[in-house]
Amino acid sequence: MGKSALWLTTFTLVLTGFLTARAQPEANFKCSSSTNATCRALIDYFSQNATTLRDIQKLFNVKHLPDVLGANANTIPENASGSYSVAPKQVVRIPFPCKCSNGTGLSNHVPLYKIKPGDGLDYIARTVFAGVVTYQQIQKANNISDANKIIAGDSIWIPLPCSCDSVGGSSVVHYAYIVPLGSSVEGIAQEFGTTEQIILSLNGIDDPKKLQAQQVIDVPLKACSTSVKNNSMDYPLLVSNSTYVYTANECVKCKCDSSNNYVLQCEPSQLKPTGGKWSVCPSMKCTGNLTIGNLTSASDDPCNRTFCAYAGYSFKRINTILANESTCPAPAPAPSGGSVGPGGSGSGASRTTFGLIIVLHFILLALCLL
Repeated sequence: MGKSALWLTTFTLVLTGFLTARAQPEANFKCSSSTNATCRALIDYFSQNATTLRDIQKLFNVKHLPDVLGANANTIPENASGSYSVAPKQVVRIPFPCKCSNGTGLSNHVPLYKIKPGDGLDYIARTVFAGVVTYQQIQKANNISDANKIIAGDSIWIPLPCSCDSVGGSSVVHYAYIVPLGSSVEGIAQEFGTTEQIILSLNGIDDPKKLQAQQVIDVPLKACSTSVKNNSMDYPLLVSNSTYVYTANECVKCKCDSSNNYVLQCEPSQLKPTGGKWSVCPSMKCTGNLTIGNLTSASDDPCNRTFCAYAGYSFKRINTILANESTCPAPAPAPSGGSVGPGGSGSGASRTTFGLIIVLHFILLALCLL
């Protein structure tokens, strides 16, 4: 190989390393809710290798597999077991508890990761947890003075970014979304039913062209309205479109569907209660024989009906309430923003990376010709 070819090969390797190792902005989600406010949040995760739902559940310390299934209702069968295969780089949404403090939100001291021999903080952040956090964030959260000195067998907290804030006066589930290659702020806004301006504002992005592939951003998912009272042990019960959750010690299943005008629909789960508090699930009746999810007799108003709604739970009981529901179609959502053509302000995550890939292709072509 001549000197020119050797130089080009070296340059290509360096540039490839730059593309794969380019540092992403740290994800710091704003959370101005009252100190110690808690809620349910979601985050993306993918493994470089084939894995199973059980392994992912264990990695993120999710107590119950149905919680993972509910967060991925559109992509994973409801009857999937822990041995369900997850392909390399297949994205799985992880539900986790969020807690607000000092203007930001972090996972409520979960997940805890047990350090293995040979682990480094950067490896744990980038590879084990797919870059959803940086090693600096792990180091700070665990008060580690020297990032190069960690001890196998110790457990460390992985501080996942999250928020409990409402957006535009509406309840949302904050979703820590890993930006795919080729995405734009406009496209993400359209996909998740929000606006470009909201995404830019939530994430402190002043120019949509600065969006980077693999960056973790805060995407607000509209949550269904509920009858859950603010003294309930699961308040606020935030459930986003096309997902479901189990609550009240797994006795109640609640799902959110935009086709139902974003009104939360709950029903008895038919599962055994968890947590050791109840041997059987308590009564879930409103009046007479009406149970959570049942409708009353038809109303004279064709656009409204009354049903037995889930209203939360306490240590001793499951609360219910008769609630009204609109059955007429909701008005179509407003457009998420003006159209942006190719190369316009919406072409964020693809612009820089795409240009570098083109450079790589030319370099490789030159190598072939030498």
